[in-house]
Amino acid sequence: MRHIVLDTETTGLDPDDGHKIIEIGCIEIINRKVTDNTFHKYLNPKREIDVEASKVHGLTTSNLSDKPVFEDIYDEFLAYISDSPL
Repeated sequence: MRHIVLDTETTGLDPDDGHKIIEIGCIEIINRKVTDNTFHKYLNPKREIDVEASKVHGLTTSNLSDKPVFEDIYDEFLAYISDSPL
């Protein structure tokens, strides 16, 4: 059975305040064994990152200015996770 372990970093904690995902990392586990099949992307949030969030993950707006926006990697991300449990 295939499972995906997913981790994200964000610009802050409140999506109602417009906070966005800035990093997605996934690893694949098949039959309880981690494989070499991974997915990792940094994303340009097109907004400032809260200072407190940046202290946690170390990412800044300038670090991400040349990265794709989520819409640009959406299809690739969905293809990676497929119908696997997260």
